[in-house]
Amino acid sequence: MATFRTLDDLGDIRGKVALVRVDLNLPMSDGRATDLTRARAVAPTILELADAGAKVLLLAHFGRPKGERHSTLSTSLIQGAVEGVLGREVMFIPEVAGPVVEQSIGILRPGDIGLLENTRFWPGEEKNDREFAQAIADNGDFYVNDAFSASHRAHATTEGLAHLLPAYAGRAMQAELEALGKALGSPQKPVAAVVGGAKVSTKLAVLEHLVSRVDHLIIGGGMANTFLAARGIDVGKSLCEHDLAAKAEAILDAADAAGCAVHLPYDVVVAKEFAANPPSLRVCNVHEVAADEMILDVGPQAVEALGDALKTCRTLVWNGPLGAFETPPFDAATVALAKTAAALTSEGSLISVAGGGDTVAALNHAGVAEQFSYVSTAGGAFLEWMEGRELPGVAALERA
Repeated sequence: MATFRTLDDLGDIRGKVALVRVDLNLPMSDGRATDLTRARAVAPTILELADAGAKVLLLAHFGRPKGERHSTLSTSLIQGAVEGVLGREVMFIPEVAGPVVEQSIGILRPGDIGLLENTRFWPGEEKNDREFAQAIADNGDFYVNDAFSASHRAHATTEGLAHLLPAYAGRAMQAELEALGKALGSPQKPVAAVVGGAKVSTKLAVLEHLVSRVDHLIIGGGMANTFLAARGIDVGKSLCEHDLAAKAEAILDAADAAGCAVHLPYDVVVAKEFAANPPSLRVCNVHEVAADEMILDVGPQAVEALGDALKTCRTLVWNGPLGAFETPPFDAATVALAKTAAALTSEGSLISVAGGGDTVAALNHAGVAEQFSYVSTAGGAFLEWMEGRELPGVAALERA
């Protein structure tokens, strides 16, 4: 396991300035934050540092301003939401570096919290410009990264600062890295991976990486149709990337060579139209899909077999639903397998780690997100980690 420093490694920080990279890119509607999940995730780190007497300066991006100031994308718009989650006053500081920040630090008392302006208002942020990073670092004593979801980007505040100041992982980042280490870094075997979603093309690198790392690869969603078609099965008018048949075959061959069992559905739920509870709904063997039907979920027999496979495993990594789960009854397979995984986790026989937006929504829909060992809210960063790619923000912490 790679090592990184955590808040446990900090000495006396009373009066010191902590530059803390957080993900506060909150969804908004009519000027109000509609989901506070990201703010709640970083609250423990912020409060721990403040309670230890640090002056805490929060670095965050908000939207995609592309290196220019936009009044509609100022982090001042999320100040109230952050205050509500923390239960503390937060001072808004309309810059990220320079004399305005310096003066604000002079006003802040030990234990106070400041929210800096949107880091992406400056082109140096996304360019990971060293001078820009240095200007931010000049006002801080140490750096904490608590934004795993932004750590797949080599930006000044996610990667650059870690080279300029003593660098530490915040509590959310620490939990994420420890969970991911247990899932694919040094997992308890056998390991299963569930990879679902609409298109193989978006997850090719994930599948190619996983076949050599896991014992069971469960493929669901529209992606499964591409693999079924590659095996010569007629999938009717199902969502399918026929042009990727050769890639799918290569992944199946690589799995065979690595001793990884690939699980594709053998019974499926089909309909002639994609709508909630359509009259044409039926369950059939994959070889019986009619030309005017589309596969919209994994069938009940296949789900039962997948559950049995999970019972033989010690670790599970999950990314993507098994069917078109937003539309009932095509959520049945995802819900059933998620409940099995949750029950195995609760009884202590399975370590379960899930991530990605659709996955989190599916597990919440199944009512089992709380029972999984760890659920990552990171989208792109989680996917890149599943691809086996180095995440710049994480690598910088490990080298710091």
